[in-house]
Order: sequence, then C-alpha cells, then structure tokens
Amino acid sequence: MRKLLFFIPLVFFLILGAVFYSQLGKDVQYMPSALVGKKVPNFTLVSLGDDQLYTHKDLPKTSYLINFWGTWCPACHVEHPFLMTLAQSGVPIIGIDYKDQKDSAEQWLEQKGNPYQMVLMDEMGNFGVDMGVTGAPESFVVDSSGVVVYRHQGVINAENWPDIQGYMK
Repeated sequence: MRKLLFFIPLVFFLILGAVFYSQLGKDVQYMPSALVGKKVPNFTLVSLGDDQLYTHKDLPKTSYLINFWGTWCPACHVEHPFLMTLAQSGVPIIGIDYKDQKDSAEQWLEQKGNPYQMVLMDEMGNFGVDMGVTGAPESFVVDSSGVVVYRHQGVINAENWPDIQGYMK
C-alpha cells in the first residue's frame, strides 16, 4: 500500500499535464459572451449629439455594430480610422462612449471624424456591465431582430474584419 502512495504525485502530474496540453493553441484572449444569442439589454442613454434619451427601441432594425470606445483608450485611437472606413462603406455602427467625459468625446469626434450613426453616453458604465464589456474597444454584432450574434474584444482592423463581417447578415 505504501508503494501506491509514491504514484499519487505522478498521477497528479499526468492529469495536470493533460489539462495544460488540452489548452495549447486556444485563444487565451477570447472570452465568450453570455449575451450571444440574446437580445440587446434594455437601456436608456443620453445621446452625445442632441442630449435626447434613447432606448433599445431606437436601435436600427438591420444588422449593425455596437462599438464601446473612449477617448481615454489608446487602442480606440488605433481602431478609429478603420471604423471611419467601415462607416464610409455603409456599415451601420452605434457608438457607446464608455466611461468618458462629454466634452472629450465631442472634441474627439470633431477632430477625428464620426463613424457612428448614433453616439450614446455610458458615463457610469452601467450599460457596459449589462453587455458584459471587459474594456474598450469592444464591439458586438447585432442582427436585424436585435439579437447579439458576435462579440469582439479589442481593435477591429482590416485583418479581423472579414471574420466579423461574416456575422453581419
């Protein structure tokens, strides 16, 4: 019986090795969204442009992107020119100014251009929490029935856009 006790660490090591091996090659940055397959959560947010209240009922009735961004976000600066290109090619984008100041956001869009059909302010980050946002930039593809079909964490660029575009039906 005592000899079997010597094999316990070996068995534990083999199990641990198998678990680590099974994780090789997986995208460690990917975090699944609990919202995929569900409707965009209800919200009431103020528009950056006209200070009007908007709800989920005011969102487009076609496929579109929801893009969480902030002027404080270095990666958002990198992503913005590509979003301008997408908007010019007709991709509908709803911008959520995430945990930001109104003046900073207005200045940003004035200087860099506005790729968004609508810009809503989420100053406290409550809508971001409801959407499961972990940081900016983060984008969601929403289908014509208001269901989230894909979540993308990080910068949208020419390299990953073809994959994201596939979800916009």
